[in-house]
Amino acid sequence: MKFKTEYLTLNTSTKHAFVNITSQVRKTIKESGVSEGLCLVNSMHISSSVFINDDETGLHNDFDKWLEQLAPHDPVDHYRHNDAGEDNADAHLKRVIMGREVVVAITNGELDFGPWEQIFYGEFDGQRNKKILIKVIGE
Repeated sequence: MKFKTEYLTLNTSTKHAFVNITSQVRKTIKESGVSEGLCLVNSMHISSSVFINDDETGLHNDFDKWLEQLAPHDPVDHYRHNDAGEDNADAHLKRVIMGREVVVAITNGELDFGPWEQIFYGEFDGQRNKKILIKVIGE
């Protein structure tokens, strides 16, 4: 059994962002030497997410608009979490909606994706360093 653990650190220039991290995940898989196995990609912060979808700007704009409708940032006093001086309760809710992690099969040393699938980091309370875990396990 082979395994490799990699940590990415991201710091987005905006409060909300969707970052395609597929190339970094592929690099980690290649470095691992795993031909058949699984790859876990996990956001290690409770105000960001990892998900799989299409790399299309219009879709990402739709995600941002939809999430803001489901969990609007303002008014910040609408959320009990913010009573202690925080202003990011909406980011926690957006993370629950978009997901904490993904697991992708590795076949012949490659991510075993469907058409158009890519791995994204979703940031909902950015402009500071956050970690992403990439864990590759297999033979």
